[in-house]
Amino acid sequence: MLKSVIEYQDYHQYILDFYTEKKRTSAFTWREFAKQAGFASGSYLKLVSDHKTRLVEEGAHKTAIAMQLQSFEYDYFMLLVRYENAKNDNQKKKCFEEIQQITSAHNVKLLGSESYSYYESWIHSVVREIAPAMPGAKPLEIAKAIRIPVTAAEISDSLNFLVKNNFLTVDENGNYHQTDKLISTGRLDFVSIPVHSLIRQMGEFALQAFDDLPISERFFSGLTMGVTEKSYNQVMEELKECRRKIFAIVSAEDEVEKICRLNVQLFPLTKTIKKQPTEDPSSSEV
Repeated sequence: MLKSVIEYQDYHQYILDFYTEKKRTSAFTWREFAKQAGFASGSYLKLVSDHKTRLVEEGAHKTAIAMQLQSFEYDYFMLLVRYENAKNDNQKKKCFEEIQQITSAHNVKLLGSESYSYYESWIHSVVREIAPAMPGAKPLEIAKAIRIPVTAAEISDSLNFLVKNNFLTVDENGNYHQTDKLISTGRLDFVSIPVHSLIRQMGEFALQAFDDLPISERFFSGLTMGVTEKSYNQVMEELKECRRKIFAIVSAEDEVEKICRLNVQLFPLTKTIKKQPTEDPSSSEV
């Protein structure tokens, strides 16, 4: 039995599952599916289901009608397409919020919504680290221990959120404990929106730290370099491996003395440089 489309986060997968279910109960073909949706190419929807191409607004409308989606299911399918085609984070955020409204209204748990909320504010990631390191501390004490201005009420709200969504647990003595050492965003594309926002926030805090902290308490360094695509990709892999090694170092310690943030950035300063054709000496004029 095919699940409702609002239980999906990937419209490509829904199209594949729709086709598979129709095929199971009839002599349905991709060509027939495409014809019903009004596409000239009989293999077009197969390519969409394989993530080799994507739907645009008009194509999404025709496909939804062919799958007999109506009312909120039609709206939800269209939102998934709009989300994938969104040009920026603001557009994606708007689509995601509308997706949340539909799933919430029909009592469907949107997988990853907790992680979305977790990354929306820098406070959650800091409180998740500092609360277990301060046994018995009250929200005001935690707030005062953080360099960035934050209120006791915000700390309290964050603690409640972290416990409710199983990022932290609290024992009978009121002490907090992490449920996992590492939080991963996994493969959920929805989570990328607040993660981008968090990285921007932490970048702003890094600039503040550059001005506020003595050199002995911070490390800022940079390297401007010319690269090829091959060496660029190699550097990317080295940075990922370095990040994993750093996490292994700090996670080996049972105690925490301070909460730090490590920003790792690599980005191009120029467009790709086009190579000029090498002049053939044999054809040079004298």
